Amino acid sequence: MHPMPTRFAALAVVALCAAVPAAAQVKIGVTVSATGPAASLGIPERNTVAMCPKTAGGKTIEYIVLDDATDTTTAVQNTRKLISEQKVDAIIGSTTTPNSLAMIDVFAEGETPTVSLASSARIIEPVDAKKAWSFKTPQTDVMMAGAIMEHAAAHGVKTLGYVGFSDALGEAFFVEIEKAAKAHNIALVASERYAPKDTSVIGQALKLIAAKPDAIVIGASGTPAALPATTLTERGYKGKLYFNHGVANNDFLRVGGKDIEGGFVPASPVIVASQLPAGHPAKKRALEYTALYESAYGPGSVSAFGSYTWDACLELANAIPVALKTAQPGTVEFRRALRAALESTQNLEVSNGAVNLSKTDHLGLDSRARVMVQVQNGKWVLQP
Repeated sequence: MHPMPTRFAALAVVALCAAVPAAAQVKIGVTVSATGPAASLGIPERNTVAMCPKTAGGKTIEYIVLDDATDTTTAVQNTRKLISEQKVDAIIGSTTTPNSLAMIDVFAEGETPTVSLASSARIIEPVDAKKAWSFKTPQTDVMMAGAIMEHAAAHGVKTLGYVGFSDALGEAFFVEIEKAAKAHNIALVASERYAPKDTSVIGQALKLIAAKPDAIVIGASGTPAALPATTLTERGYKGKLYFNHGVANNDFLRVGGKDIEGGFVPASPVIVASQLPAGHPAKKRALEYTALYESAYGPGSVSAFGSYTWDACLELANAIPVALKTAQPGTVEFRRALRAALESTQNLEVSNGAVNLSKTDHLGLDSRARVMVQVQNGKWVLQP
């Protein structure tokens, strides 16, 4: 055999081997609560993955979706599986605050940037060695509690009651409501708790009504948040009802029915995209996402929760080309570069607003990312 062809063949093999890493996919793991008490949030989140970008920086993106059934132990197991078995470059999830908080130790140890779809500011604050790997797309409970108390104060509310989940979400939201109420000189006169799977809150409702608050805040998410509203309405409560932003979907409207009519929700701009003023930073992307989702699942099917997944995908797709300048997918170097690229995100318009991330801000949204809506005739109506 002549030496020249052999040499060229060897070079060809080397070239082929060198090309393999360059063709590698970016792998993004997703764990959401598609079943269990938070299913009305997790289902649109899961559905949205199919609409997420399929390529970025010349790489194809593969999404690996798991269901954690609204269970913290399963969420942690899914996180371990995605990191150790699937070797993902990033994770999106989970749906709820308890699940997201439980995951932090695992993805921090695995040095895998993770974008939560849950509300609590505790998921990203303070940014320490572990939370340096933790990002989120939904508005924080701090932002939304502030919006509720601003609205309440402007509408003459002097006394307040609270009923919320007996979990990390309910407690975190209560802390922020209590702070915001104090800042607006609104007295907190009653505070109750219930479990997401409870079927009765009559005792809690009677205590709240006895305290005669001008308004009651329900610190709960998904369809279980309708239970206190229904009980309070049936027992004759006539004051204002405010809800956590974790209720912003049509399942909540359907389950709550007439009992939530007139209720107020600090919400994502997505659920009133067509009502947003021209020039709002969320309007273009919110309308785009609404069109995508409703073309797949029907008119009125869009919710804020799916939009949080879409925004997470947009943020990662925006960061991937930057990270690729430093390293290739499937390596710890790429995951570190991806985290750094996320932290350098500036003026990225997503369906919830304009995102400006930094080393100390892993949400990146400002007050334009929240709107106050009211339930009117079973629909979300933007409030001035």
